[in-house]
Amino acid sequence: MRKRFIQVCGFLISTLGWLFVLCTMAMDFWRITQIGGQGGSFIIKVAWYWSNLWKDCFTDSTAVTNCRDFPVLWSVTTYVQGVRGLLMCGLTLGFFAAVLCFLGMECTYIGGEQQSKDKMLFAGAVFHFAGGVADIAAYCLYINRIARTSFAPSLAPGILRYDLGPPIFLGLVGCFCILLGAIFYAVTVYTVVKPKSRVVYAYGGRTYMDPRSRGRSLYTGYYGAYSRPSRLYGTYYASGRSSGSRISKLSATTPEKMSARDAFV
Repeated sequence: MRKRFIQVCGFLISTLGWLFVLCTMAMDFWRITQIGGQGGSFIIKVAWYWSNLWKDCFTDSTAVTNCRDFPVLWSVTTYVQGVRGLLMCGLTLGFFAAVLCFLGMECTYIGGEQQSKDKMLFAGAVFHFAGGVADIAAYCLYINRIARTSFAPSLAPGILRYDLGPPIFLGLVGCFCILLGAIFYAVTVYTVVKPKSRVVYAYGGRTYMDPRSRGRSLYTGYYGAYSRPSRLYGTYYASGRSSGSRISKLSATTPEKMSARDAFV
């Protein structure tokens, strides 16, 4: 139940993050600046210059807006092309991540066996993380461009000092939600990356497996059929995961002589 709850939370949070990022691509006022009124007064604004990823605009004091669309793709400013490309790559990864995570969630009845669903969920979490990083890189590229002109000691004639607009902050919040959702997904299926191996105990003629060991399997041989062995006579290690089909009946060892299997290993 707790696993399902965490996965549902991850799905909702990551989906909300991608919705925020998608909205920023169509929003205006990525950067904005204003020109004061008579005598340079900044109390009464008479004009606003603003831009987004697709056009530059000018709005006067009568709320009339005139815009100039950016030209064809290969003649757009380089940093705008980079921001567009990173955002589109991130959204593409996010689409595949959402599909994989939906199929891999425990509360859905499609996607195959549970082990296959866990692998799909982990792959979706990786896609979410990669897409979120790509989107963060896009926003940081745009912020760097604005900051370079805003904090420059002097500017060439005709260049304005812009401020960051609301879409930048909304996009950064969306990226945080995406990464948080990816972490929620990964927490529920971390055993796919680091599977548990099992310790095998042999009591007389029986073999018992303990799933608490990690990294390698421990095979031990005991003499006697007691509920808890008094002495440990033979021990050897094997790498990888152990399974019931691979572990045969272990031979009991004595203090003077080890079994043939223990001596071989």
